[in-house]
Amino acid sequence: MSQKAELLRAIAGKNRGLLADEIEKVAILRAIAQLEDLNPTPNPVERPDLLEGNWRLLYTNSRGLLGLNQFPLLQLGQIYQCLRVDQGKVYNIAEIVGLPLLEGLVSVVARFEVVSNRRVTVKFERSIVGLQRVMGYKSPDEMIKNIEGGKKFFPLDFSIENRDRAGWLDITYLDENMRIGRGNEGSVFVLIK
Repeated sequence: MSQKAELLRAIAGKNRGLLADEIEKVAILRAIAQLEDLNPTPNPVERPDLLEGNWRLLYTNSRGLLGLNQFPLLQLGQIYQCLRVDQGKVYNIAEIVGLPLLEGLVSVVARFEVVSNRRVTVKFERSIVGLQRVMGYKSPDEMIKNIEGGKKFFPLDFSIENRDRAGWLDITYLDENMRIGRGNEGSVFVLIK
């Protein structure tokens, strides 16, 4: 079995990390590290053709993202990280599902800047929280189009004033349909197109 298939097998059924126990988390991190050792793209920031697009999160150990699953009667749905390389922008979109008519959405818009052959710094600019129906949410692409078109969303849509709030992300594996990243807070992210 290939290392990539082994990682996919390890994270299958773990609901992006929500259902992984401590032993499974260790095995998943080991599978991630083994795949990173085989990274076919040693300078990922020089490959905008591979980076560009809408990536869906398969696994993370990020407490911030997994913490979105704490709302009563609601569950964390799909999480997307949409990269627009030519604009230097990233759009994080987390769908919240549950009771009919109460499906939510949490989105953060950030700018990224290349600082090495695999590291980018990320500065958060805008946060949006609301109900999908009220916001007219249909897809990540449409949401990004509305954001870039200047649309304001109800009930919460605000600029993140503290521009010093920034982080970094190392892209440690990149191929045509999988990306792995490691963040400054010790988080790991496995995403597919």
